[in-house]
Amino acid sequence: MLLGFRTANVRSLRDEQELSFVVPSGEESDVARTVELSGRKQVQVYPLLGIFGANASGKSNVIFALKKMREAVLSSYGEWSSYQGIPRDVFALDPKAAEESSFYEADFVLEDGVRWTYGFELGAQRVESEWLHAYPKGRRQVWFDRDASREKAFDFPGERVHDRALLARMTRADALLLSRAAADNHQQLTPVFDWFKRNLWDITPETEIAQREAFTARRLLDERSRERIEELLRVADLGISGAEVEQRPGQAPLVRLLHGGGSEPPVPLDWKRESFGTRSWFALIGPLLLALDEGAVLLIDELDASLHPRFAAEVVRLFQAPWANTKGAQLVFTSHDPSLLSSPRGGRQLEPGQIWLTQKDGDGATELYPLSDVEPGDDENLTDSYLAGAFGGVPKLTAGQVGRTLLAARAGEAESS
Repeated sequence: MLLGFRTANVRSLRDEQELSFVVPSGEESDVARTVELSGRKQVQVYPLLGIFGANASGKSNVIFALKKMREAVLSSYGEWSSYQGIPRDVFALDPKAAEESSFYEADFVLEDGVRWTYGFELGAQRVESEWLHAYPKGRRQVWFDRDASREKAFDFPGERVHDRALLARMTRADALLLSRAAADNHQQLTPVFDWFKRNLWDITPETEIAQREAFTARRLLDERSRERIEELLRVADLGISGAEVEQRPGQAPLVRLLHGGGSEPPVPLDWKRESFGTRSWFALIGPLLLALDEGAVLLIDELDASLHPRFAAEVVRLFQAPWANTKGAQLVFTSHDPSLLSSPRGGRQLEPGQIWLTQKDGDGATELYPLSDVEPGDDENLTDSYLAGAFGGVPKLTAGQVGRTLLAARAGEAESS
């Protein structure tokens, strides 16, 4: 389970920013899960976080940073050997940023209840630092600490890590030790590597739709998965009563959704005639159910980009509901849609600690902060206050401002001509 993530000098995230799933101290939550930590400790953790903000405020860059950390862990040992230097996306509006390292750190809990903190800093040509800490009894244990500026870069306090000398000798300057250890199936460190492999799955509803459609179609061939997929199609009120699926050797299964029913037999519709919204929802269902089944952390950028608000709200409900999310799966999503802040019948769909806002400062750097920091009133309508700009994170535009600007520009062109 992911507890928190910190990053700096990644795209618009110039200064260190933190995203936390842990319920703020002193706050009560109706949706948080109690996570049992080793050492008889407990922590309250949200099942999902939503990131909201104006266009180009840096929402997607938070998802990007999480994805880039995972990519670094999985590919630094193999794929990076073919690069000249280390692939990075630093803050572009300050020339000094290219000379500084990019920082990533994840705080998470493995299945045995042990909390781990793993992080690293990437320079242009080498891994500047890397660290791994465990908390088996609530107290920090430093498993290894790497600092490229030292004569002896690697330090293994307490000598907990096996094959230390070999790992230090065989890890390239431009690769992560954790990646190198997993390549040799290191007994102690591979479980930490595997957490990244099984989590931080990235989905953008508008891209890779064909692959995700094929994945959902293959899951329809499994009877248990089929029942849940059909139920999610029906509950979205698309007029769909079921699905036909035909397995084809060497190809993706052929799917026809059944429309109608009632007094007349349902009609199978050719896939190409389905609306983009229906196809987007179908393509999302497969990965969504897999994440819920595996208890994985799922990343969805622009949840509302190609989905009706009702579909997006259904995704939120699935992760919030204990009966649907039985394995502790988590979701981080970005959205422009303020309707996700409130439920249709009033009340709040997301708690203030689950709502994170992004806005840029005068230098173009993104600031990320939870709505709980703003301390909204208990009865305050979050959607109305958000749209009014009370919390930040919305475009600073007055009604008709764009039109007036265009008219003024046109008048100026006329005068100059």
